[in-house]
Amino acid sequence: MIRRVRTSVLAALSASVLIGAAACGSSGSDPGAAGSSAPAFNPQASGSLRAWGFNNADDVGTSRLTYAKGQLGGVTVTLDQTDFDAQKFVTRVASGNVPDVVQMGAQSVASYAAQGLIQPLDGCFSAHQVDPAKTYYGSVRDDVTYQGKIWGVPQFYQPPAIILNERVIKQAGLTDADFDTSKPDQLVATAKKLYQQKGGNPSRLGFDPVASGQPGLWILGYGGKLADDQGKPTLDDPSNVKGIEVLKQLEDAQGGYAKIKSFSDAFDTFGAGNQFVKDQVAAQVDAQWYVNVLAPYVDKVQIGAVPFRGSDGQPFTVASGQAFVIPTAAKNKDAACAWALALTGLDAWKAAGAARAQTLTKTPGAINTGLFTGQPQADQQLRSQYVKKSGNAGFDQTISTYYDIVGSGKSFGASPVGAQIQSELTNAIEAALRGDKTPQQALADGQAAALRAYDQLPKK
Repeated sequence: MIRRVRTSVLAALSASVLIGAAACGSSGSDPGAAGSSAPAFNPQASGSLRAWGFNNADDVGTSRLTYAKGQLGGVTVTLDQTDFDAQKFVTRVASGNVPDVVQMGAQSVASYAAQGLIQPLDGCFSAHQVDPAKTYYGSVRDDVTYQGKIWGVPQFYQPPAIILNERVIKQAGLTDADFDTSKPDQLVATAKKLYQQKGGNPSRLGFDPVASGQPGLWILGYGGKLADDQGKPTLDDPSNVKGIEVLKQLEDAQGGYAKIKSFSDAFDTFGAGNQFVKDQVAAQVDAQWYVNVLAPYVDKVQIGAVPFRGSDGQPFTVASGQAFVIPTAAKNKDAACAWALALTGLDAWKAAGAARAQTLTKTPGAINTGLFTGQPQADQQLRSQYVKKSGNAGFDQTISTYYDIVGSGKSFGASPVGAQIQSELTNAIEAALRGDKTPQQALADGQAAALRAYDQLPKK
């Protein structure tokens, strides 16, 4: 669940680590430095390639790896299939023993671009005649675009929406329309009506906003702004207050932040006793992948979904996912470029879709929820070919909701201190929800910390 896997993949990464790595492994004249000219790429790949990514790859990952291997017949790939780790990455950069291509969270890409540790990939795309503007959702592309250049090859896109526990909602005499985030007063009243407690502690949440797991959704959805066009933090922008105020109203109406966190941390999120099976939530904000978690329990849950709506009443979601980057010191950037694009091209996604469909045939009654790739054409083709009526109207409607909103995404904003912004935003929200600080003070403190990291960046 998103609460356990936060979007701020590099929340623990300090600016000093990045700056130290930059000092050891790059300089202002590096071809990868932000603001410098993009390097040229040769579409003909050969030689050896060292790649880092695909930890515990499933059928979707292994099928794409197999496809890419077939496309790069003259390239020998050595794959480090461990999780990305910021400290490990900068250590490798400093030692000169860096892989040719690395898989990381898209939110971290601008941080490394600003330090000159990775290369701009505009030349990579053009060498292979791939037009990013026509290939990716705008929000996905914006996440890896910094100072006018593209620094990562996007893969996957997990939009959040609101999954509803229809069994609980119907018993209370409510409808899906009561869960409209553009109407905060109504939403709080709905959450309060559905909330249940036992001995002063929550036994059911009327609405679980997953406050610290999806901070950007609530801030941006209510008109906030996390960074300016240059990537400078804007956590103290007055427009950011509204989202936190709504979150606090929701949590205070259901026992308060501390009790909600204690209750939700005990959910059997991935198990047969998950919060929807046990009716511990009436509604919850979840990324699209959580529908896959619920699918094996189709006979034990009754779900539906509605989009998160922005303050203007329109469906709203935020981009999140992973990307492939090429370090500045890569020894075989041409093979790295070809491999990354082969793994994320339409034909690779078709192979992944076929592999997932084949896997699901081994489980009677399994539901194909689709793949969300970051590319409209791939998403549409895979949906058309593999996502059929499941026989469960609730799951079908939920799956359709995620497809309906995927084009409504907004980028968090690419910033060279994106990790710090995400970390400080989470800290600010938690401090405000606990009542330790006002939203304004919490955001001001977060801004001061993020701005210190920004001001420490080398000026190129």
